[in-house]
Amino acid sequence: MRLTGGCLCGAVRYVAEGEPLNVRACHCRKCQKATGGVFYARARYPQAAVSIEGETKGYPSSERIERVFCPKCGTTLFSRSIDGSMIGVSLPTLDDQTALSPTEHIFVDNKAPWLTLCDGLPEYPEFGPT
Repeated sequence: MRLTGGCLCGAVRYVAEGEPLNVRACHCRKCQKATGGVFYARARYPQAAVSIEGETKGYPSSERIERVFCPKCGTTLFSRSIDGSMIGVSLPTLDDQTALSPTEHIFVDNKAPWLTLCDGLPEYPEFGPT
């Protein structure tokens, strides 16, 4: 599998090679605030599987995760492990919106109280299975 994507203004482009390790919708407060959405839908890959072209900026939102965005348009593109081992590709930034979809919801204990999940996917109060 080879997926491409990028930011709103086109200054950043990426290619993700291979199958993702998992595809999740995270409802934690940090993901909500970092993306400005009710959850962060992302596909997790080994860092080596994703190549990035263009300038990005990062913000360490925790001891483990850095949020990566385009400095020109502000698009949230990735969540990356501080140790450089893993990267989460933001699903809405994929060129093909039908390529991947979440298979589970994590941190649902923090989901927006007005959001009703009715897709039948597994829901986990915190981290899902590894």
